[in-house]
Amino acid sequence: MPPYLRQIPVGPMENFCYLVGDPAVKKCWIVDPAWDVKTALDIAAADGYTVDGALISHSHFDHCNAVESLLADRNIPLYVQPRELEYLEKGAPRGLFWDLPKDHVRPVKGGDVLSLGATNLTVLHTPGHTPGSQCFLVDGRLFSGDTLFLGTCGRCDLPGGNPHELFETLNGVLAKLPDDTVLFPGHNYSSRGTQSTLREEKKENRFFSVRRLDDFLEKLGF
Repeated sequence: MPPYLRQIPVGPMENFCYLVGDPAVKKCWIVDPAWDVKTALDIAAADGYTVDGALISHSHFDHCNAVESLLADRNIPLYVQPRELEYLEKGAPRGLFWDLPKDHVRPVKGGDVLSLGATNLTVLHTPGHTPGSQCFLVDGRLFSGDTLFLGTCGRCDLPGGNPHELFETLNGVLAKLPDDTVLFPGHNYSSRGTQSTLREEKKENRFFSVRRLDDFLEKLGF
């Protein structure tokens, strides 16, 4: 049985929030709770699902600025990559990065697997946009945050960004996934639609198709 999945447009920056979970136990995770978390919770409730945890792709404000509202409604864990937590503790610039309540944070590393019923989710550490950026893989569906978009990739010129790490993430992690993996990005930045496949991105994405670091840096303007 395929996982439960909802793609929800939120906020003024064309973000996507996601609900993904297990149809047998009627539980789901919320990916990147930002802007209008009430709508996401209402959708889950209308579908008969309980939100069981929040997956934070990275801690830029536009991806987690509704965490407080979410936790006021649900006592659930926030799954965050340790390098993101370390960067927050070392003084990541406030305003761009969002404080996450430590008592709800559950660190997860690349390769960790979370489960709801029979639905398993694999955490992928995908640094470059931020030190602790992470993607989530569920039954051939990749929730990529700001790491990979349709036709482009995430910025790495903001504080905490690293173009060398992003190149390794794209080539050493995401490009090795099956070509039929379905890509669900963190923003609606494309005229081609709201989802894609890695096969299509390898053909159409001018960053994802680059296999030499020097060429990648040149395309990014570094």
